[in-house]
Amino acid sequence: MVPSGYVVNLLQQAQAQGFDTDELLQAVGIDASEIETCAEISAERFGALYQRLMYIAQDEYFGMISGGKVPNGTFRMMCHAIIHCTTLEKAVYRASAFHEICRGAQVKPVLVRKGRYAKISFAPTDHSGLTLETLLEHEAPERIRTSLSMWHHFISWLLGAQVELKAAYFSFPEPGDVEIYHKLFRSEVRFDQHDNAMVFAARYLDQPLVQTEQTLRSFLKTAPYQLIAMVNDDASLTSQVEALIGKDFSRPLPSAEEIASALNLSVSTLRRRLLEEDVSFQTIKDECRKRAALHYMGSPQLAINDVAELMGFDDPSAFFRSFKRWTGMTPGEYRRSDAYRQLLEPKERIP
Repeated sequence: MVPSGYVVNLLQQAQAQGFDTDELLQAVGIDASEIETCAEISAERFGALYQRLMYIAQDEYFGMISGGKVPNGTFRMMCHAIIHCTTLEKAVYRASAFHEICRGAQVKPVLVRKGRYAKISFAPTDHSGLTLETLLEHEAPERIRTSLSMWHHFISWLLGAQVELKAAYFSFPEPGDVEIYHKLFRSEVRFDQHDNAMVFAARYLDQPLVQTEQTLRSFLKTAPYQLIAMVNDDASLTSQVEALIGKDFSRPLPSAEEIASALNLSVSTLRRRLLEEDVSFQTIKDECRKRAALHYMGSPQLAINDVAELMGFDDPSAFFRSFKRWTGMTPGEYRRSDAYRQLLEPKERIP
């Protein structure tokens, strides 16, 4: 869920650019009375509204600070440019470099690492010829907040787990809806600062990206939903192990030793701490396999044999047996079930 004020702010920006807000709401199934009477609205429907606005405005950074209109498809290409980076640090540096060559953007993310902490803020691109103060002079606080929040959610998605912030800084005075900032960033929040930035532990920069080209496809289909709602804010060790295993089962899965090394733990400590959460490494792997299988089966464009291949099964019959063990149904029975039809219904309602 997101505050209904998010919808109000987005509609105000749309109206200022001459778009019919009633038509926008109707297209995504949001009743105007809901915005007035409800404190919150589902992030999925807000994401659908945002997605439609970006499309009709032909500006993929609509509602964010950019300094110009960023053509649709830019974000997709940036994601493809960084998805194979080995660490978060390299991914952020490459994302910043990408903004130097993409059309429309005059603002880029900037990463600074110093000691135990790292900071992501904004700077003008080299070709803009402007200062950051000039670019932000007429920017509404909501656009700056949205920009910083989306970058926070994006780097968290890349790692598969929430990046816990130490602080979020803003250059404008404290607004009346300050509680939204605390809820959104879940950290210390300061205003009237010299910069707009988020600060977090530098150790996150050394972590590997857990997302793949396969998971990126799903992410892009639903964007900007996962940039609005922190889909995975579970900070447990189980969640971190699941993120490192990922959804790409066409490759050999990481061993307990490799997972422990990535988390800076010994194997014995990893197993002990997982037991404290009432789970084992093998159980997590099995659950990840089941979840990935259901994830791929939820894509109608993938044939069952395609799913078997993505799951790393050379023999489709072996996948059929495993899927029945996980769910009690064969893949064919699952795709004929009520559960599968209900899974597809929300996708059909969103234009």
